[in-house]
Amino acid sequence: MRAVGVVEYGGPEALHVLELPDPETGAGEVRVRVRAAAVNPTDTLARNGARAEAQRAVSPPPYVPGMDAAGVVEEIGEGVSTELQPGDHVMAIVVPAGSHGAYSERIVVPAESVARVPAGASDVEACTLPMNGLTACLALDTLGLHPGDTVAVTGAAGAFGGYVVQLAKAAGLRVVADASASDWQLVSDLGADIVVARGDDVATRIRQEIPDGVDGLVDGALLDGLVTEAVRDGGRVVTVRGYRGTEERGVTFHPVFVREYAREQRKLDSLRQLTEEGRISLRVADTFRPEDAADAHRRLEAGGVRGRLVIEF
Repeated sequence: MRAVGVVEYGGPEALHVLELPDPETGAGEVRVRVRAAAVNPTDTLARNGARAEAQRAVSPPPYVPGMDAAGVVEEIGEGVSTELQPGDHVMAIVVPAGSHGAYSERIVVPAESVARVPAGASDVEACTLPMNGLTACLALDTLGLHPGDTVAVTGAAGAFGGYVVQLAKAAGLRVVADASASDWQLVSDLGADIVVARGDDVATRIRQEIPDGVDGLVDGALLDGLVTEAVRDGGRVVTVRGYRGTEERGVTFHPVFVREYAREQRKLDSLRQLTEEGRISLRVADTFRPEDAADAHRRLEAGGVRGRLVIEF
């Protein structure tokens, strides 16, 4: 099968189309013929060597990035209790390990990591949902807020931040979100109740709107300790790159890692349902051939992409 990966770490040019053996389906697993794989910032870390130590502990190269896939069920392993049948279109979250990543024509994943694609959505659209959507679910679950509470979201125009905004609104929360001038309408359309200008001093602007501070904050912009002032005494901040901060005024930081929800099939299926209800929107910025995956990484790293870039197989 074809896959996109790296033999040697480097910039986008390190990505190449590789020929790898087809994966075998084991008990409790599903094999998917991938039609589309989303390109996420975390994929660049698998390519550039930032995770070299962890990757080398698993296997020698090549290393195949990718955590989001959608395509067609090819085979269902023994012991899987599911209504899915070969030929069904599904989306899946993939936890990369060595040559096992979503940038592949075929993947094998636990059955709990798979759900049907939303009705009316293409595989290209559906592949943008699992990883960022589940991370957004985990972030909000970690905050533990209640309907009527206020949550702030930084990086709200991005794929992860956008899902947080929409899921927070679906949960009955009041949302304060940041945006640049060019993204103001986008973030408002996603459902944010209050939009403030983005930047390192966003906490000050949030406090101007919410003088007592928000109940919780999801930091998709990776501002880390700069957001502390936006949160009320005793509030919580969720971070996505491991930042743990220092406790001030009882404000605590909670790093989340989507691997914790990689087998939360009910959560993934709830994302499908919310999409079908029109409460979550799937945003695709552009599509690329496997041979052009390097261009997808260059565009992603240049910044400003709204929606996800997708590799089509």
